[in-house]
Parts: sequence; C-alpha cells; structure tokens
Amino acid sequence: MLIVTLLTAPARPSLDPALVDSLRNAWGGGDAVWLAPDEAAAFAIPVAPDTVGATWKELQGHGVDLVISPAENRRKRLLLADMDSTMIQQECIDELADEAGVGARVADITARAMNGELDFEGALIERVGLLKGLDSAVIESVLANRITLMPGGKTLLATMKANGAYAALVSGGFTAFTSAVAAQLGFDTNRANTLLIEDGKLTGDVGRPILGREAKVQALDDLTKTLGITDADVIAVGDGANDLGMLTRAGMGVALHAKPAVAAQCNVRVNHGDLTALLYVQGYSRDDFVQGEK
Repeated sequence: MLIVTLLTAPARPSLDPALVDSLRNAWGGGDAVWLAPDEAAAFAIPVAPDTVGATWKELQGHGVDLVISPAENRRKRLLLADMDSTMIQQECIDELADEAGVGARVADITARAMNGELDFEGALIERVGLLKGLDSAVIESVLANRITLMPGGKTLLATMKANGAYAALVSGGFTAFTSAVAAQLGFDTNRANTLLIEDGKLTGDVGRPILGREAKVQALDDLTKTLGITDADVIAVGDGANDLGMLTRAGMGVALHAKPAVAAQCNVRVNHGDLTALLYVQGYSRDDFVQGEK
C-alpha cells in the first residue's frame, strides 16, 4: 500500500478539495485524510499509476507538491539534514564572501557546485581561499545579521524529537555556523568543516578531511549503527549535489527547493511547501505539531 500526500505552501494554502477528490477517484484511492485544512491531504492507493510523472508536472503548475511513499514505516527515527539553503535560507560561505568583497565570484562557484557542475571539495577550497585575511569576527556578524531560519524548521525538529526521533545536522559548510544553528533548532549533533583561523583572521584554508558527499553518507552509516536502526528509518533533506548520497540512501530522501539536477534524481520533491512538509509526508497532521521555541 502507498500513501499519496498533496501539499501547498503554508503561507498561501490553496489545496482544493475538488482536486484531491478528483485525483483520489482517478487513482482508486481510499478516503482522503486532511492533515491541515487547505494545505495538506493524504489518501492510500494500492499501486502507483503510470500517470504519476505527468500528474506531478500538472500539479506543480497549481502550486501543489505530490509525494507518493510507502504506507509502512512512515514515521522516521532519524532526521539527517543539510544546513545551507535547507535549514537556513542562505549559503553561509556566500554571505562571508559578500563581506569580503568577493560575493559574486563565490556565489557563482557555489551555485555550480550545488548543481553538480563542479567537484565539491575543489570548489570549497577555491572559495575558502578567496576569504583569506577576513576578520574572524565577521562570522558572528553574519550569524546575527544575515542568517535566517528556513520556515518550519523549529516545528519539524520539535515534533520529531517529541516523538522519539534523533536529529543530526550534516553540512558541507562550517562548524562556526552549524554549532549555532543546531543549538537554535534543537539538533542532537552536528558535523561540518572547520574554517582555519590564525591571529583573528581566516587563513584561506579549511581543516582536513573535508566533509562532502561521502562524509554525509558516512554520517548516515554511523548514526544508524549507533541508534540501532536501518536506512529505512531515516528521513534526509537537502538541496545540493553533495546531498545526493544521503538522499538516495535514506528511507525517505527529500529534495527541498532543490537544484534541478538534484531534484531530478529524487523521488520526493518539495518545491512549494516548507520544512513542515517533512512532517506531513510522515503522516503527522497539523494537530500533531509541536511548536518549537520562538
């Protein structure tokens, strides 16, 4: 048995009951369960129809995300999340680069790396090199003035943790940011790269080994072993090419507002919803949500 979940943007809930009923009838689905009025609904189907791809494209035009997932083991026990452009709305290295006066150059490299056009490790070394000499105090300034949380993140963490899940933030970014974001959102642990600093200035280099795509998969392996669970118990979320390893390994890999090359390789794509979409696809209703601290 499979579960079809339909989602819209929480800021502009516009899920039409007639659309839900039409799709349910066309696919021979069970009764629709509304997870949130006008925002999210789900119903069961015996098998995925051949029209899924075409239907997904059509619904995108209506501002609706379509997710089909197994009915079994819907609620996951481990959340594995990327940070930049996933749990926060920015790319930290781009914000640092803007402060250093090389914003446009670094942002271009970041975009190409996240779309899979460049080797992640080489691109990171190149970008960090452009930050050489930047005062390390800028990190705190960027955290305070430039970094904003992705909508729904606090609720996602609070709800999953209240239901016994473990949460890990795994980023190709930097510990100076992940430690702060993890603490703010309630992650149990975080892994990232280390910006090297000498005499209060960035050296233009990063600690080795560099955490990239394979290191995120290693985090999945380490944590499932420690927790005594399997890949099927994991929900992973990310947006860039370096997230693909963990997204394709996890029981549910969510491409959130992802780069086109990344979304094309993921079965679960959320383009309109926010991070609470990860709760809806696990079968949580809005009434089940635990609100994170403001």
